Amino acid sequence: RLRLHDGKLIKDRRFHLRTYPNCFVAKELTDWLIGHKEAPDRESAIRLLQKLMDHYIIHHVCDEHSDYKDAKLLYRFRKDDGTFPLSKDVKVFMRGQSLYEKLVSVEESILKVREENSVKYQRTFLGSEMIDWLVQEGEVENRQEAVELGRALLEHGIIQHVSNRHHFFDSDILYHFWINFRRRRRLTELLNENSSRALSESPDSPFCLRKLNPEPGNTSFLSVQTNKEIKVVSAVRRSSITSLSGNSNAYFSAPPTLVFPPVAECNPKSVLKRPVTNEELLSPGAPYVKKTLTIVGDAVGWGFVVRGGRPCHIQAVDPGGPAAAAGMKVCQFVFSVNGVYVLHLDYQTISSLIMTGPRTLVMEVMEAIE
Repeated sequence: RLRLHDGKLIKDRRFHLRTYPNCFVAKELTDWLIGHKEAPDRESAIRLLQKLMDHYIIHHVCDEHSDYKDAKLLYRFRKDDGTFPLSKDVKVFMRGQSLYEKLVSVEESILKVREENSVKYQRTFLGSEMIDWLVQEGEVENRQEAVELGRALLEHGIIQHVSNRHHFFDSDILYHFWINFRRRRRLTELLNENSSRALSESPDSPFCLRKLNPEPGNTSFLSVQTNKEIKVVSAVRRSSITSLSGNSNAYFSAPPTLVFPPVAECNPKSVLKRPVTNEELLSPGAPYVKKTLTIVGDAVGWGFVVRGGRPCHIQAVDPGGPAAAAGMKVCQFVFSVNGVYVLHLDYQTISSLIMTGPRTLVMEVMEAIE
């Protein structure tokens, strides 16, 4: 975005006797991406810009097009017109980036290469060191506020205990920045955000639930791939190699990887008694109440499954998981995920939105009034 401003590709433009500030022509930006080797070809450039639209980074100036069209149409970065959704999650991420930049730019930084259990870690700091620094620099008013900030950074995957066994504490426990904000990222990395599960074209494909590691106190659920007639996997519960191997870690694991257990043959029907439309949900006087759920994932994930589309609904809830503890129930309809309105999306898109988001999940659901 800044490079486009410098290159005068983003500027005030007139169209039909109206001036649109800080916008760009779609076709010109596609050409620019190819010319500056940010995209290998036109098709890839269009896919990249569609990704930016999907992530609410750019939009058509009049919001008349939900898709990116490689034409002489005007688009704009949401950051330039104040419509970029500064949700709590985005604010935490930006705060983490700001702190990181401040820490790496000072002399005698608390961020150092340290060793623990014969393993060297980059960008490390002690919990008490970070709290001392936050208070000293006026980033927080007191140590308690510093602990709360550290916990928010850890829950959003910005910092992490080096061996991933502890939450954030005011102690001599060693942590490190999990994200290297100084690494230059290329736009083409967006094209590698492929989901590690197969998705079908149907917005209402069936799925299976399977209990994982049937041991006392273990209530981990995963959606698994089914028989040949059922080709879709819809999992909204993080899983990792460590969690499958019995690690009881209640906090962050390595970057989550979905692991599919052996194929199970089952085809459960939708829990809804009848189909419900968005118009019915949103009509004045409709017998539905909106609730906000804050779900903090555990070592496996959140513990629920979504199904359907436009609107999606909660098909299953792990009774011992974080979602159930937050008040989630089957048959609730998903209204928003982390501040993003999703009634018009299918379950594949919503699942991807959840799986690529922070560990602390904020969802708005609509529940029928009994």
